[in-house]
Amino acid sequence: MVTKVLIFFLVLLATSHSLSSDNFLRAADILSYSGYLSMSLTLRLLYQNITMSAESQSLTVFAPSDYAFSVFGQPNLSTIRLYFSPLSISLQFLHSLPRNSKLPTLSDNQYLIITSSPQDEFTTINRVRIEGSPLYDDGVLVVFGTEEFFDPSFSVARPLACVLPSGINDISFSVEDASGFLKSRGYAITASFLDLQVKGHLNRNNLLTVFAVGDNVVKDFVGNFIDYSSLFFRHVLPCKMAWRDLVSFDEGTILGTFFEGFRINVTKFGDIVMVNGVPVVFPDMYSSELMVIHGLNQVLVSPEIGMPEF
Repeated sequence: MVTKVLIFFLVLLATSHSLSSDNFLRAADILSYSGYLSMSLTLRLLYQNITMSAESQSLTVFAPSDYAFSVFGQPNLSTIRLYFSPLSISLQFLHSLPRNSKLPTLSDNQYLIITSSPQDEFTTINRVRIEGSPLYDDGVLVVFGTEEFFDPSFSVARPLACVLPSGINDISFSVEDASGFLKSRGYAITASFLDLQVKGHLNRNNLLTVFAVGDNVVKDFVGNFIDYSSLFFRHVLPCKMAWRDLVSFDEGTILGTFFEGFRINVTKFGDIVMVNGVPVVFPDMYSSELMVIHGLNQVLVSPEIGMPEF
């Protein structure tokens, strides 16, 4: 991925064309009668400043709609620089970028972050939808429309913690029902861990989500773990996440587990929710006031989470 981006940079910088006032004025004319009058005026006012500050000979502009300007007002110069990237980006290239890819901007030390995946119908940046084909594209200056302003403080998901609900101390904590249910469904190993580890390490102030794996799968892994508890705690969240919570998460949401340093990355493939690439095959197979259990068909391993640096 990094190689592709570097090649893309080199191709862009090697172009014989360069930005001029004509590029901006033509783009401003197109924007003025396309529902982007506010951004049209912004281009006319700032093109000299933007051209001087852009080291690249190409530029991509993300233009918020007039409605967005009417709601939030005119951003200051420092903020508006976030909407200018020193690249000439085609829609095809933009749509091909993987989630969490970063786009450089003219705003100091700030990037725009791709929040969609190539298989998604629409491209989103900082969770704001890009409105289809460019409004203007002359090979040097490209302008895309956006539904809203970008959140300048946007960042990728961090591990989530759980908030303990009020009145939790009044609820008695018991794992017997859950354990018995698991044993009757072919999850006896997980049930044993639940009996031993929960009673020994947790208390009634803990909410739990357990990702249970069938005995026939776990047996192949147990022998490879010197510390059996580490395997179990990789599959337990310190919070209660029902199926409705999992399906509502944004792609790439990261959840912390009871095993320090081990994270669960929530992704989706159509209607299928996956954790570290493993599909949740039996959602909400057991649920109580304090605990929910989801069934998996594979043991969870560490996800390869990271943003490409370019």
